[in-house]
Amino acid sequence: MEKALPTEEPVVPTYAYQSEKLTGIYTKLLQRNVEVEFFIPPNLDRHRSYPLLILNDGQDSEGVKVKAALERLVSEKAIPEIIVAGVTAGDRMQEYGVSFRTDYHGRGKHAKAYMDYVVKELLPYISYRFPVTADSRQRAIAGYSLGGLSAMDIVWNNPDQFGKVGVFSGSFWWRKRDAGSFFYSDYRDRLMHLQVRRGKFKPGLKFWLQTGTRDEDMDRNKNGVIDSIDDTMDLISELTRKGYRPFHDIQYLEIKDGHHNQETWATAMPYFLTWAFGNP
Repeated sequence: MEKALPTEEPVVPTYAYQSEKLTGIYTKLLQRNVEVEFFIPPNLDRHRSYPLLILNDGQDSEGVKVKAALERLVSEKAIPEIIVAGVTAGDRMQEYGVSFRTDYHGRGKHAKAYMDYVVKELLPYISYRFPVTADSRQRAIAGYSLGGLSAMDIVWNNPDQFGKVGVFSGSFWWRKRDAGSFFYSDYRDRLMHLQVRRGKFKPGLKFWLQTGTRDEDMDRNKNGVIDSIDDTMDLISELTRKGYRPFHDIQYLEIKDGHHNQETWATAMPYFLTWAFGNP
């Protein structure tokens, strides 16, 4: 007598974000075609407004496991559904940086143009294409390394458009004078620190900053702390003096044995997403 085959359990569909790429769109501001990858919740509801995250270095999204982090956190109800736009980098050394001037090597000369592209072209397109919120408190931009420096610069100069920034291993060493110069000074020459110091307090802004204890080996001032951590902590000090409150407006994550790479940033990504968009 033949045995009956076991009844197969019905396959339960898993929660999955959809990926959609925008390619071949020319922008005069950057004088190149841009590529943007969107991560969109399933069953998009056009009668509601979704929080928005823009990512610099969108080409790293797979390596940083952005989609997987979104799916897990939304499934666990740690964050609500959000829409993410990852912008593939062009010439990182020229389009990322700070918008008010180049560094000592003349790098970052298109940082202002990139900021204008994000604010004047990308944001309006996203708002037209998807039901995203107009509330700056629920709009964030983030990036890795130079992309993190760029994200910080964009938020600092556009507090009406973005309320939160995420910086993974930020290149806050970006400076107007070579560190090997006799006249170099951390206080006078680091450009993002200088911009914050000279700027005004902008109510409502919130900052999330991450480093790894093995981000690099450089130690300019020979104090036993790598420059990546020193530069980030000094920027936190500048923000604190400006009036922002640690643990409330500023969150810092230091990953033991964390490197300057996608694997470490993938570890940090769920922490950032939960901080930026977490349900109360």
